[in-house]
Amino acid sequence: MNQQTYPASERPLPVALLTLSGGLQDAYTYLRRGRVFANAQTGNVVFLGQSLFAGDWGQAARYLLPLLAFALGVAAAEFLRLRPSGLHWQRRVLLWEILLLFLVGFIPHSLDQLANALVSFCCAMQVQAFRKVEGFAFASTMCIGNLRGGVESLCAFLRTGDLQERRKTWLYFFVILLFALGAAGGSLAVELLDLPAIWLSCALLALGFGPLARS
Repeated sequence: MNQQTYPASERPLPVALLTLSGGLQDAYTYLRRGRVFANAQTGNVVFLGQSLFAGDWGQAARYLLPLLAFALGVAAAEFLRLRPSGLHWQRRVLLWEILLLFLVGFIPHSLDQLANALVSFCCAMQVQAFRKVEGFAFASTMCIGNLRGGVESLCAFLRTGDLQERRKTWLYFFVILLFALGAAGGSLAVELLDLPAIWLSCALLALGFGPLARS
């Protein structure tokens, strides 16, 4: 299928910007907001279970809050999708994400749990709204599904020589690389900028806003 037939949200440039932002968000919350994962909630489930087993209810709440915020973020994205507006729903998701992440940059360390909840909420909206790259399922805020898809496509290409599978392999590993670069950039940014480092994520999302006008 010709790339021009894909919606703008599935093309490489917006996907790249969203993925860089996703990596930066995870590095930001883990390194500057109390070692909580905003994007991949599996780690929070592990820490939540550990805290409950130890009877540390305060620590358990620390990991439960982003989980609940993530669930609410998915629901919010679905609300925007189902509610008609003059502005495409994916662009509305980005506008809310940019606004909330901008506010996060002002939240002090004493309210890290609130900051983490807001980032998790934004992450969930993003992962719910942007789910494909060139027709293939992917995630811009975590890597496990992309890694599975990339290896599966690579095996299929080596077995059949199908060029479509080769393209999928390239796209999946490209996304994983971008996520890693976003996390690396986030690690550097928090050292230089501290809490306002999340505004770099806002900038990346704003750059991705323009191409979605053609969605």
